[in-house]
Order: sequence, then C-alpha cells, then structure tokens
Amino acid sequence: MAKIFPNSPAIESAPSAAAAAETMTVWRKSLLFNCKGFTVFDSKGNLLFRVDNYSARSSGEIVLMDSSGKPLLTIRRKRLSLGENWLIYDGEEVVKPRFSVRKHVTLFGAGEIAHVSPCGFRNNLESYAVEGSYSRRKCTVYDSRRRPVAEVVRKEAAPGVALGGDVFRLRVQPELEPAFAMATVVVLDQMYGP
Repeated sequence: MAKIFPNSPAIESAPSAAAAAETMTVWRKSLLFNCKGFTVFDSKGNLLFRVDNYSARSSGEIVLMDSSGKPLLTIRRKRLSLGENWLIYDGEEVVKPRFSVRKHVTLFGAGEIAHVSPCGFRNNLESYAVEGSYSRRKCTVYDSRRRPVAEVVRKEAAPGVALGGDVFRLRVQPELEPAFAMATVVVLDQMYGP
C-alpha cells in the first residue's frame, strides 16, 4: 500500500516562491474506529488537523480540531436558508460566525462552485470564490483580487499513479490560514461529497 504522506522529493524541491505555500495531505478518513471525518498531515507527515464525526450521517455541525483535539473552528449548516449555506465559527463558539459559505449552482459544470463571505461587520476579512470541481479534487480558492490562495489537487503515489479521491493535497498560500482552508474543504465535502 502506498503511503499517503509525506510529500514526494519532487514537490519538496520546488522553487522558493512555491516553498512559501504549505502543502498538506488530506485523508478523507477519521483515525477513530467507526467514525467519518478527515485526517490532515503536514509536509513532514505530522498530524495537523482532524475531523471526527460519530454519526453516519452529517449532523449539520462539524468541528475542525488540531492534532491534540482542541477545537479550532466549528462548521454549521444554516437552517431555513434558500440553497445550501454553511457558517464557520471560531473554536466551539456558535454565536457570531466568521464566514458564510454558500453553494453556487451552475448549469455549465465550470466556474464558481461556492462563495465564501465574511459575516456581520467584519470588514477586515476577505471574500473568496471557489472554482473547479471538488468531486474530481481539482478546485482553487481565489481571494477578492482573483489571486489563488488555496488549491485542492489529487495526490499521486508515483508520477501518473493517483491515490484515489479519498487522499488529496491541499496547498495553502501564506495569505490564508491553513485551518480556514481546511474548514472550506470540509464544507465543500458536505456540499459535493459522496
């Protein structure tokens, strides 16, 4: 069985401009028995984040934790909204959301699949657009100036040998918090996952 981490030498020897980006390996599996979730490793193979859902079906609330189990962000489905809308909160606090993620439905299969916007009067926070296909593990998060700040791509065990849809890479530029990028991936999985 191929290892799902760490990065291959070809990725680690990338130019210095790309080295500023953090590349994580995301495994769409919980480390806990009989749970659904995610396990996220850094480029050295260390556990970075985890998501453990105890119910077989999504309860509408998901907690992104660090490696020791400390809650970083809580993701909740917004009730009574037109279309699919999720809210992202700091820690376990579910009073004032930081961001809202809205599913964007397109008839042509390309373009924006989700829009991330700050909630309330948080003018210092950026808006983001997610484009591509999450189900094919090929999508990019753009900031309001159309700069790519995060990217989901398939992970290859060897050149040309993909590991499947449950193991993929999340590349995050320094302008974006890695935990927030992973929370966006969790929402995309709820919207477009199996």
